[in-house]
Amino acid sequence: MATLLHLDSSLHPGSASRSRTVALSFRDAWREQHPDGTVLHRDLAADPLPHLDVHGFSAAFVDAPSRTPEQGAAFARRLTLIEELERADAVLLGAPMYNFTIPSTLKSWIDHVLMVGRTTGDTSSVKGVPVTVIASRGGSYAPGTPRESSEYVQNYLRSILGEYMGLELDFIVPELTAAASNPAMAELVPLAEASWARALEDATTKGKEVAQRVRAA
Repeated sequence: MATLLHLDSSLHPGSASRSRTVALSFRDAWREQHPDGTVLHRDLAADPLPHLDVHGFSAAFVDAPSRTPEQGAAFARRLTLIEELERADAVLLGAPMYNFTIPSTLKSWIDHVLMVGRTTGDTSSVKGVPVTVIASRGGSYAPGTPRESSEYVQNYLRSILGEYMGLELDFIVPELTAAASNPAMAELVPLAEASWARALEDATTKGKEVAQRVRAA
């Protein structure tokens, strides 16, 4: 059976979150193709992981018999998260932009699952796994826009998940989500609505495509 690992990191619950709403459209399309498959959902905002500490970091460089109890417990947590990622046939990642970058809860998950010698480099255990990122943001940071240089969501995730860990990233970017509530952005509302409609359509299309790709593999 196919397994989809679905991670949410938006502070806002349910339909109040653009990234969660788009992610659900992707997930519904996935389920249509894999009705008997497994969706493993982690809500990193509702149930945040602890920051990676010295015990969890150092444990990866110590043989199991030599680990302290603190290292053992921290490593066990990391191992659980890594094995979830390794079992996944595809990953769905909600990554709204907060203060120009990803939520801190998502950064904590990345810190736990990135393990040198296991999930990194040419022999990465997760190399080639498709990851669809819902990268919602209140404004626009697209190439050619005034704030292009402040885009630290897609650029960061491409570097750490794509180049370093070998995951295959694809992005859906609902932008200008603040236009409807910010009078200063009123003239951008039509562009925001078009971006929203495109994101929902892309989510359904890509959810089906990724599901079919996994089935054919």
